[in-house]
Amino acid sequence: MASIEHYGSTSMFYKIRPGVLLKSPFKPNIEGPHIEKFKERIRLAFSVEVPILERLGPHSRIVKYLGNNEQGILLGQASHGSLQAYLDAKNSSIDLNLRKKWCRQAAEAIAYIHSRGVLHSDIRPDNFLVHESKPGCFDLLLCDFGGAKCDDLRLDGKHLPDDPFYDPTQGTECTPALDVSSLGSMFYAILTGLWPYKPSPGPFVSTEEEADYEARVNRLFLQGRYPNVEGLVGGSVIMGCWKKQYQTANKVLEALDREMA
Repeated sequence: MASIEHYGSTSMFYKIRPGVLLKSPFKPNIEGPHIEKFKERIRLAFSVEVPILERLGPHSRIVKYLGNNEQGILLGQASHGSLQAYLDAKNSSIDLNLRKKWCRQAAEAIAYIHSRGVLHSDIRPDNFLVHESKPGCFDLLLCDFGGAKCDDLRLDGKHLPDDPFYDPTQGTECTPALDVSSLGSMFYAILTGLWPYKPSPGPFVSTEEEADYEARVNRLFLQGRYPNVEGLVGGSVIMGCWKKQYQTANKVLEALDREMA
């Protein structure tokens, strides 16, 4: 098998030919009290993702699904990797027009999957890919549907977003409203290069720092306290997502078009 391109939480990605990745289940080689639960999480994610991708079909805002085999799922490779990695590496050089376009494309992706009866349940910059669709044109593609939910297909990946992309006031069920609230933090990350209440970009230096951050932002969001977005382009849309002012992702799109025209 080709060399590993990337590790996910439940998977490994191999480049098998130009423009094509194989997403293969992670195979733990250790034993322990939690390993069986982890193996079940991996099995569930892969059992959910294929039928979800088949239901969604081809779409300009969704990662390209190329089929599956006994080794995993075949996907189109995005030219510039994850949005999170792109923001961390190039934040200071990303112009406002591109950020505005990405906000709209993120909302387009969620509006589309909701129209197909699919909830993503893990909206964050790591789950959007940056792809140069034509020279100088960088677009977003939504990926990673292993934690998704589709009532029509009786599928539930039983996943919730990590803080700060999770609204702790909405309980533990994946709903359209939860995806919409996640878009608020997603837009904030796109427009500022930072996560809400995170003082600097890039990975956490320790698991303790990450845990402290998540506890703090969860507590603040639970209290209805959000970062100051005054003067930020799209700030009212971000706040509207956080404060549950939009019933659907389509309403978010309309609001973006009004504010970011």
